[in-house]
Amino acid sequence: MRNSEPLKHTKWSVAVGLAAAAALLVTLVILAFLWPTVTSSAKSLPVAITGPAAQVQQVKSQLAAGTGDLLELTVLDSRDAAVQGIKDRSYYGAIVVSQHPELLEASAAGPAPLQIMNQLAQNLQQQLSLQSAQAAAAGAPPSPAVKLVVTDVVPLAASDARGTGLTAASFPMVLGGMIGGILLSLLLVGVWRRLAGAALYSLLVGFLAAAVLGPWFGILQGSYLLNVAVIALSAFATAVFIVGVTALLGRVGVAVGSVVTMLIGNPLSAATQPVQFMVEPWGAIGQWFVPGASTTLLRDASYFPESPTLFPWLVLAGWAVLGVLLSLIGHFRNQEVVEVPAFEDAERSVHGSGIQGSGGQLEAKHLAV
Repeated sequence: MRNSEPLKHTKWSVAVGLAAAAALLVTLVILAFLWPTVTSSAKSLPVAITGPAAQVQQVKSQLAAGTGDLLELTVLDSRDAAVQGIKDRSYYGAIVVSQHPELLEASAAGPAPLQIMNQLAQNLQQQLSLQSAQAAAAGAPPSPAVKLVVTDVVPLAASDARGTGLTAASFPMVLGGMIGGILLSLLLVGVWRRLAGAALYSLLVGFLAAAVLGPWFGILQGSYLLNVAVIALSAFATAVFIVGVTALLGRVGVAVGSVVTMLIGNPLSAATQPVQFMVEPWGAIGQWFVPGASTTLLRDASYFPESPTLFPWLVLAGWAVLGVLLSLIGHFRNQEVVEVPAFEDAERSVHGSGIQGSGGQLEAKHLAV
């Protein structure tokens, strides 16, 4: 028999409000992903310079006039110090001023700084050629043309010669941690099961992803087990944070954890550009989130083993600990204590159901899910 009750339609105000909220959400997503790129600018790239003091000062003056604030030049005592500074990621490159001028760069540091260093090499070569032409015009005795030597101190692997694979790997790492956290939060019941699931999931992701990115595609270099540790801790930090926020706030925690990871941490991670290029202080702030710390740590583990990595390790560990604490807080906070009269018959009827008698009362603990 047909239901005679009229169909209840959604109120127009609700429909309009939902449409406006959805449009605003999409706008925020677009803004979150585009803002760091649109507002960034090439500036303050740390570069070392070494050589005789008078010549170094002359080159610094020429570069300041030609490049403005693009470079942040630091004078070092020797070429060896410049090489070491590039290997520990203190500098993206170096200029060696001498009778045999040289430009040091690190293609493994990323495509954006490499492009700047290559352009700088062209500019320096043009200045050297111009100086030779001016000396010849002034009647100086002819001399061999001075050629700038470009040395790649930390080159990319041949299997990822442009570095696109290492840059592209950052987003799947973020997404992988999010997927694990969301699925564990929605499909598992019980805080210890969720935490154990997050640990096992992250460990498996670490071994499998490192195998794909390392031995299979050759994107990651260095120690396989070290790459496993970086990926696993990154996935665990993201997954357990979402699990923890969900334990504390309920299912809305899935959205909160995803927003923090995807719309805040990921755009600020500086995965495709140096931290210095981002609007201050957002580049530095981004390194306090899991995507930024994991991206930096994975590049360091692959190509810059001499760089200091304590800070990103602590950031990832901190987010992991935070997620575990939030999970436990939500678990114990949501426990309920039910008190009922401890009659003998009632005790027998609930025996084995999780309700235990104590001091004339029965206490039932319903664990948070």
